[in-house]
Amino acid sequence: MVVSESRAVAPTEYRRVMGHYPTGVSVVTGMRDSTPIGMVVGTFSAVSMDPPLVSFMPTLTSGTYALLREASSFCVNVLAADQMELCRTMAVPSPDKFDGVPWTLSPFGAPRLAGVVAYVDCVPEQEVPAGDHLITLCRVQAMETGRDASPLVFFQGGYGEFARTGRADAELHDYLARYSDFAM
Repeated sequence: MVVSESRAVAPTEYRRVMGHYPTGVSVVTGMRDSTPIGMVVGTFSAVSMDPPLVSFMPTLTSGTYALLREASSFCVNVLAADQMELCRTMAVPSPDKFDGVPWTLSPFGAPRLAGVVAYVDCVPEQEVPAGDHLITLCRVQAMETGRDASPLVFFQGGYGEFARTGRADAELHDYLARYSDFAM
């Protein structure tokens, strides 16, 4: 196999093209010295069903992740489409970002935010350096759905809502699960 050199991809071009791939919006939470810590991630992903693993990818320079990584457990809170204000609150580096935000402590010791679509309680297992980010691999301890609502989605520089198309999407999901390497 011959690998040729390619021109470097400019960060603006990378962001523009990758913006055509929609991502869900989640808040990863944990506790540090009895203080809740949380950060917004658009890089949360299912990794493995056996064993159950998920990942998220914070930037190397994230001050919030520097605090969060000291937590013994995390909760990935999948935001609902009507939680854009909560997303804004959790995206800002602030020591009091949980003030006025309803949450409870999960059985595994991480904050669960009220009104989200799903919760994934997990423990950090491994960090892998990847360019200007870390791949944080976590073992799932428990998971459950929250309320029945559409998730908050980030697409082409903006936030929006996923709209179900009905039976066709369920049939495609079943087909992909049977006949391809499609995960989930």
